[in-house]
Amino acid sequence: MKFSIGGSLKLAFRPWVEGLENIPAEGPAILASNHLSFSDSFFLPAVLDRKVTFIAKAEYFTSPGVKGKLTAAFFKGVGQLPVDRSGARGAGEAAIKSGIDVIERGELFGIYPEGTRSPDGRLYRGKPGGLARVALATGAPVIPVAMIDTEKIQPPGKVVPKLMRPGIRIGKPLDFSRYHGMDGDRFILRSVTDEVMYEIMKLSGQEYVDIYATAAKRQIADAEKAAKADQAAEAKDKEADAGPK
Repeated sequence: MKFSIGGSLKLAFRPWVEGLENIPAEGPAILASNHLSFSDSFFLPAVLDRKVTFIAKAEYFTSPGVKGKLTAAFFKGVGQLPVDRSGARGAGEAAIKSGIDVIERGELFGIYPEGTRSPDGRLYRGKPGGLARVALATGAPVIPVAMIDTEKIQPPGKVVPKLMRPGIRIGKPLDFSRYHGMDGDRFILRSVTDEVMYEIMKLSGQEYVDIYATAAKRQIADAEKAAKADQAAEAKDKEADAGPK
């Protein structure tokens, strides 16, 4: 990854980075990042000397056909961990266990607290399960990360990326050891998650929206569906008006 794809990415896109000194040279840490593009999981590991293990949706590992097999081989090759998102609680527990395993090996665990890509470039409410529970269960520091402009390089649905410089800002580690052993308290989990999201917001400069990105995507889809229905009704009315007199 680092010597082939990673090197090519750095050469072609020349990403700028701030705060590399905040990544520990050794030992476990959680990298909590905003999520703007599919390419986020490529640019962040490419600029670091250490390996970062992200969790990835299981569909990347199970899609049929040649493309599906190549995608699965790539994600397995770079050490990504599949998580089945078909059941909300099951997916959350799998993500937590995967994260704890990575941290206990003394490695870097990458996670997107929003749970999915931002639909419009804004920063959405973090989900309190995976990030906070892994942090409180392991005592590992949480390092906030902001991806900058990656959504402009490869928006959802776009296959060929646009050549431009993305940015990565890495914040100072956050210590939540004061909450150790309190990972069963939902108010503590919410507080930890919100603190991390606030730091990401400061680093990224994004507008913050206090709803989950999944809910925002549903709202956008519903609005688009309603707009199409209105357009169809309007076209039908015009067709009726233009009929024989």
